[in-house]
Amino acid sequence: MPSVPTTITDELGIALGNLADAATGTITPTLRLGVTGLSRAGKTIFITALIHNLLTGARLPGFAPMAEGRLIGVRLAEHPDNATPRFAYENHLAALLGTPPVWPESTRRISQLRLTLRYQSNSWLKSQLGVSTLNLDIVDYPGEWLLDLPLLTKSFAEWSAEALALARRPARADEAKPFLDALSSIDPLGEADDVTAETLAVAFTQYLRASKGDARALSTLPPGRFLMPGDLEGSPALTFAPLPEPASTPRHQSLYAMLERRYEAYKSVVVRPFFRDHFARLDRQIVLVDALRALNAGPEAVADLETALTSVLSCFRQGTSNPISRLFTRKIDRILFAATKADLLHHTSHPRLEAILNRLVANASRRAKFAGAETRSLAMAAIRATREGTVKDNGETLATIIGTPENGQRLGDTVYDGTTEIALFPGDLPENPESLFKSVESTPQLNFLRFLPPTDLPMGETGDPVFPYIRLDRALDFLIGDKMQ
Repeated sequence: MPSVPTTITDELGIALGNLADAATGTITPTLRLGVTGLSRAGKTIFITALIHNLLTGARLPGFAPMAEGRLIGVRLAEHPDNATPRFAYENHLAALLGTPPVWPESTRRISQLRLTLRYQSNSWLKSQLGVSTLNLDIVDYPGEWLLDLPLLTKSFAEWSAEALALARRPARADEAKPFLDALSSIDPLGEADDVTAETLAVAFTQYLRASKGDARALSTLPPGRFLMPGDLEGSPALTFAPLPEPASTPRHQSLYAMLERRYEAYKSVVVRPFFRDHFARLDRQIVLVDALRALNAGPEAVADLETALTSVLSCFRQGTSNPISRLFTRKIDRILFAATKADLLHHTSHPRLEAILNRLVANASRRAKFAGAETRSLAMAAIRATREGTVKDNGETLATIIGTPENGQRLGDTVYDGTTEIALFPGDLPENPESLFKSVESTPQLNFLRFLPPTDLPMGETGDPVFPYIRLDRALDFLIGDKMQ
């Protein structure tokens, strides 16, 4: 997969943004951490939990600055970017602490928040200069937007051919049928018509939305803004759909030419500014992966998730940079792959979950390491919704998780009402991750449900509620710990 192509104007804009960052960071260095993942991977929960744990001084034994007693304090800083919405930390925290608690709304747009961390360096020279300070800018954005970046390398004809080939796969037949039926009655060389364009765009969007449901859990579905349009909803830049390439050159007034122009406008108006203004200015990156949802849906979804992750990671500017080159161009030198929702499994299954994650990101990880970036994978739950237990079944002891499934969650013929706590044996993950890419018959029987947030939280030393987690401290240490030495 080729890297994202840039123009001279793009590079100038990126350099100016980096110079502006450098000017504001002459006294206090700034680390920009990108948080992404495909839909429902837990981006909002991860960021909220990370901020809350740092602000309240919660126990993070795997985070070296805190474990060594060098972290002095953390505070919310003034929002650093007037053009980017602030991450709504307080609203998300209120949802998690509500009565009853609910999971916060998912990421639907880019947002940002700055933390200022004060710490004592373990370097003798730096410690002689007094307390050190680091600004941590956390940038949250939908992973679906990353899937759009490869579009910058593709023509309308190339994208259309790929999108239609995917829509015609047998596994997508039910979801794609209404769109393909609408497309079959269209003459691409016919007269351009806004109503026809809107009809096709709506049908295509409905197909994309249906394919992302739990039953399919598919990932490689650009354009990402079709499902998260924001203030661009209904604009011509979001009103197009793939068309079969015509046998002859289309006229300027043809439907094909009109949708081709709108596709190019989408790249210019939506995709390129996102890359230039936000994505190309990151220092560190965590990619949250909801592997369990794909496992629930079967081999097609697992293979599709691998393709999506490889595509996403191909867009990163990876490698190392020195203080001089960083003034003009940033590179991501550390990437953490995190399999989220590890609390849906007993801890004895976490090594297998990490092995599955390593298989899913193998291609992307090799590319990053070749470029000079350091990568790591782990199984994690930023907020743990379950606890562990055991049950006896026919004389066999099974490792279970205990929690309250969300209202409407189904297991066999049982539909849960959101008030009943259960002990669930989720099944055994395979020892060999390759089996997950094969036929449905070779896929083990797995039971993954969505659980409500934890209740009856303990209070920390500051009197603030403490969220249970799995390896959030280790994730934080890998992402920023080296910058606080």
